[in-house]
Amino acid sequence: MAYVGEPVFADMLLYRPEHSIIDQSLHANLGGFATNGDGFGIGWYGADGADGAPTVFKDTHPAWNCENLREIAPRIRTPLLFAHVRASSGTPVQRSNCHPFRHGNWLFMHNGSLADFHKVRRDLLVAVDPALFPDMEGSTDTEALFYLALTFGLKEDPPGAVARAVGFIEDVGRAHGIEYPVHMTLATTDGERVWIFRYSSEKATSSLYFSHDVTQVRALHPELDVLKKLGDDTRFIVSEPLRDLPGAWDEVPEASWALIRGADQETHHFEPVVPG
Repeated sequence: MAYVGEPVFADMLLYRPEHSIIDQSLHANLGGFATNGDGFGIGWYGADGADGAPTVFKDTHPAWNCENLREIAPRIRTPLLFAHVRASSGTPVQRSNCHPFRHGNWLFMHNGSLADFHKVRRDLLVAVDPALFPDMEGSTDTEALFYLALTFGLKEDPPGAVARAVGFIEDVGRAHGIEYPVHMTLATTDGERVWIFRYSSEKATSSLYFSHDVTQVRALHPELDVLKKLGDDTRFIVSEPLRDLPGAWDEVPEASWALIRGADQETHHFEPVVPG
């Protein structure tokens, strides 16, 4: 889940929705895993803008059973929050493998997997920019994807960098006999804009949604007081809708990416590119 909008307290985002990210850690309905208990993480930017760098809090405990998260969430006030609950696809359950991942003022999180990661891991990591490699802390496929995207220019051109990273991973995977190397929904942000992607090599990607214009949703559902507390620029990006509200959610199409900037969003076709 990602939130962009007027500064709000994190507990409002993490715990209060009917089908919150905490509830999804126990009862996911649309993903490959109903239970996501292999750790969690949140990343957020300060409400005062400070130095632009995000803070991250991660733990290997299940999100539904972390007293520290319950303790700090009502004290975090933020205009941009990333939250992720993890179901490991094979790499160890450890803090350094929990999302979101951070580099400078960037955050990155991913649902899905790079198929047979143990077979391609060496080839992928060798391609990471040597200047970036020392900053890698974990052993998960998502961190490899993030650092490949950084290597291919994430900070200058996020959609192009992710396209090149995915194209490279598919090229390496197929050289190892892997038919469908990539399955991903992912989100990344520089603290001001959020880019989201939905793509898989087999063209059968897990769900991804963003919320519709909150002013229109208020008109559709005037009975919901919680909507009155959200600013007009509010956007949620979620794997599963936080509440069953007809007219509130737009599904990101298969093989697409979108840019979310406050009340504005734009959606484009996503096509991997094998770097030259």
